[in-house]
Amino acid sequence: MTDHLTIALAQINPTVGKLDHNAALIRQARREAADAGADLVLYPELSVCGYPPEDLVLKPFFLDQVEATVRALAADTADGGPALLVGAPWRVEGRRHNAALLLDGGKIQAVRLKHDLPNYGPFDEKRVFEAGPLPGPINFRGVRLGVVICEDMWTPDVCETLAETGAELLLVPNGSPFELDKVDRRLSLAVSRVTETGLPLIYLNQVGGQDELVFDGASFALNPDRELVAQLPAFVERLAITRWSRTADGWTGQSKEMVPPPESLSAIYGAMILGLRDYVGKNGFPGVLLGMSGGIDSAISAAVAVDALGPDKVHCVMMPSPYTSQDSLDDAAQCAGLLGCRIDTISIAPAMDAFAAMLAPSFAGTQPDITEENLQSRSRGLTLMALSNKFGAMVLSTGNKSEMSVGYATLYGDMCGGYSVLKDVYKTMVYRLSDWRNQNRPLGALGPSGMVIPERIITKAPTAELKPDQKDQDTLPEYAVLDDILECLVEKDMSMADIVARGHDAATVNRVWRMLDRAEYKRRQAPPGVKITSRSFGKDRRYPITSGLLSLVPSK
Repeated sequence: MTDHLTIALAQINPTVGKLDHNAALIRQARREAADAGADLVLYPELSVCGYPPEDLVLKPFFLDQVEATVRALAADTADGGPALLVGAPWRVEGRRHNAALLLDGGKIQAVRLKHDLPNYGPFDEKRVFEAGPLPGPINFRGVRLGVVICEDMWTPDVCETLAETGAELLLVPNGSPFELDKVDRRLSLAVSRVTETGLPLIYLNQVGGQDELVFDGASFALNPDRELVAQLPAFVERLAITRWSRTADGWTGQSKEMVPPPESLSAIYGAMILGLRDYVGKNGFPGVLLGMSGGIDSAISAAVAVDALGPDKVHCVMMPSPYTSQDSLDDAAQCAGLLGCRIDTISIAPAMDAFAAMLAPSFAGTQPDITEENLQSRSRGLTLMALSNKFGAMVLSTGNKSEMSVGYATLYGDMCGGYSVLKDVYKTMVYRLSDWRNQNRPLGALGPSGMVIPERIITKAPTAELKPDQKDQDTLPEYAVLDDILECLVEKDMSMADIVARGHDAATVNRVWRMLDRAEYKRRQAPPGVKITSRSFGKDRRYPITSGLLSLVPSK
């Protein structure tokens, strides 16, 4: 029996499927932990293969390689250094499980299986894993450790079972994605588990971007009296040392790591930076290029890109038409100048003329309408994709959630792109983030301090500039109204009557509802983007394209 235990929290950024890379991260963290005198290193959920691995775990050869990697890591621990608690997909009697494995003394000493498999929002673990039984504690060097894998902490059963069977300390490896206000919910749930069991708890979350998900880290530890022992930073990798001692009232811990979590705007911006940085880096793109219109969406997209990748990896392209104002040209150039990134100008007027001539016989006898407007947007999309094909940079889409909700976007035009940082950000939030970025330089940002988005871009009326004197509000409700209605419909699934009761016009609510549902086919073809809210488009919200729902929506 020991009365002292030093546990290192390895908040690492694994890459899904890149086993050698992930093993290298695990080994590096172990070396640093050994130098600090750690007895045990705790890693995130499925840290060996990265989270979420999705259907990779259905491939037997992949699981074979995972097992070989785990056994090699276990062999490393024969040197007498720190033990490892790693996560990996693991086969038990031929069945696939989400597992935590204790590696010590050169061997796999214990395996614990996730009991509560999440099956909502972006999670569908029941498709690929089987649930394990309620676990008992692991005896590690005289201390009974309760291993609680991610979702197992969100309900009381696993923690209560561990406490009843003699656990002394709860270790919670996680792959918990970022969304607004989630840090508070995690802490609240952890406090509930500590209160119920009387046991200290270490919550270790991974960090990094994986497709549309961003894992924010922000790991923490709690004493039995619910005192915060450690708080790791968000959005960065970190190894933190916690030192635990046995007392008459159980185990208590100490740590020097105490970094407050970021406020909401800082957190959103940090998620956007990390999501883009890892999407570009982990997929091997040399950089990004985007259409710079002189509007706020492209301006903040460019700012995020520069902060994530550096100005040398961001290429902006201004593509004016005869309807583009001089103000837009000037604003785009000034914004690129403030950010320090390259901007080129390629006029789409020749493409517009070519399409007009080419389609004239087919369009004879008709009047110009939205078709000609969309041809402008598609000319820009074609131009950006040509540059991407030629030079390899990924096209960054700049559409926001308000536009994507109601279909105020052009397929194969401004929807072109490999990724979008604004996909889950409403227009009103775009304005708030732009103001915030002009006053703050995020931690770890590669862009400049001070103003990066010209004030006129923030204050002028938004416009697509596809026809003379066009404004967004010619087609859409005011964004403050639109966004509130959309949040009620998308995030909260509220009824029309309840939305109207908030003070909205019934006809406007009905119109927005219909626009939202009719645009589903467009959203299915949109690029991936950073998840920010509790209900992002994609896995969080799975609506049929063909549906009779609109016939059920009341007209008043």
